[in-house]
Amino acid sequence: GQKGDATSGVSWGLERGDDIMLTEWNGTIFGPLGTAYDNRIYSLSIICGPSYPDTPPEVKFNTQINMNCIDQGTGKLKSSWSMLSGWNRNYTIEKILQHLRSEMSSSANKKLPQPP
Repeated sequence: GQKGDATSGVSWGLERGDDIMLTEWNGTIFGPLGTAYDNRIYSLSIICGPSYPDTPPEVKFNTQINMNCIDQGTGKLKSSWSMLSGWNRNYTIEKILQHLRSEMSSSANKKLPQPP
């Protein structure tokens, strides 16, 4: 069961339908138009640990991407990224994905060369 719609550019859903602890999620971000991410679809893994939502989830890009908030070696979001470093328990998976998508359009990221 994926949630989201094409107009928002993001979707998300449980990795396994029988995950009653709601721990492992998949996310998808459609690259924004007019950026280096245009015409690309990005797959992410989101792990909500036992202390979520009091602590942020672990977010990792499964698709290669070049962004200043991503550790290029692991594909994981850096803990210094504004949304993780200023974590609020009211943030949702949808909000994380939407914030990442808007980050793709930021002046710091939108022209970065992308892996093939």
